[in-house]
Amino acid sequence: MHIPDGFISVPVAGVTSLLSGAALVVACGRSQEAFGIRRAPILGLTTAFIFAGQMVNFPVAGGTSGHLLGGTLAAIVLGSPWAGMLCIATVFIIQAVLFADGGITALGANILNAGVISVWVGWVLTQTLHRLLGGSQGRLPLAAGIAAGVSVVVASVACAIELVLSETAAAGLVLPAMTGVHILIGVGEGLITGGVVAYLAKARPDLLPGEQEQFQGWLVPVISIFLIAGVLSLVASGWPDGLERVAENMGFIDLAEEVRIAVPTPLADYEIEAIGIIGTSIAGLLGSVVSFGVAFGIAKVIKPKNA
Repeated sequence: MHIPDGFISVPVAGVTSLLSGAALVVACGRSQEAFGIRRAPILGLTTAFIFAGQMVNFPVAGGTSGHLLGGTLAAIVLGSPWAGMLCIATVFIIQAVLFADGGITALGANILNAGVISVWVGWVLTQTLHRLLGGSQGRLPLAAGIAAGVSVVVASVACAIELVLSETAAAGLVLPAMTGVHILIGVGEGLITGGVVAYLAKARPDLLPGEQEQFQGWLVPVISIFLIAGVLSLVASGWPDGLERVAENMGFIDLAEEVRIAVPTPLADYEIEAIGIIGTSIAGLLGSVVSFGVAFGIAKVIKPKNA
């Protein structure tokens, strides 16, 4: 659900950029106490994992694919929706600037939808469902999975509203279209999120809040990220994602071709054309490394002075 340049109007792009910028400033302040030197690797690893996960599109139905959004997962692993916002925003900025995935002019809208709305819906709903289910650690994956699926649908509704306000599409058409396809994508999001949380709770509790002071090592997380970005990305579905499919069906897909932003994207579309398919693996690995480095740097910058 990466909005490209051309889909939203200048006023909508401006307002969403202001809202996202303000939200991230607050998130930096509220996350400060959470990130001493021992927590910085967790933010880096989570950001790199979500970057890698977003490269792997999975088929849903009717020639449409979806991919991990990751807002709920980030908030749960980091133990804070504020930190989750920084994680997802970092991923979307790197994708737009280095990989031409999502428009530069639409970056504020993309961060608002995925890095603010999705994160907070997923976090609040996870906490609520977890309490209703009894609050045991064993019920957390179920709560997280349901919340993650719902968060994707809510984010898609926000995206549809932005398209309506931009007069790109009619509300009566784009709202049900976006909601319908993202319900299916949300099922995949829920299964991935619930599965990852279940694995972490059982095999790597040191990567979950409350245990991160006992961080047990880098090997398994790094190998997992590299396998996803370098190998699984090669078998990702080539079908258009939910937003792209809706744009094709409703006839506004060509708007993305009418706006060209003069920002160099050396790894556009996650490819290095000169070396063929292996270029996708290299692009994924480089993107994961950059995602880790930027997020790690953010954690070190915003940490308290006495940390």
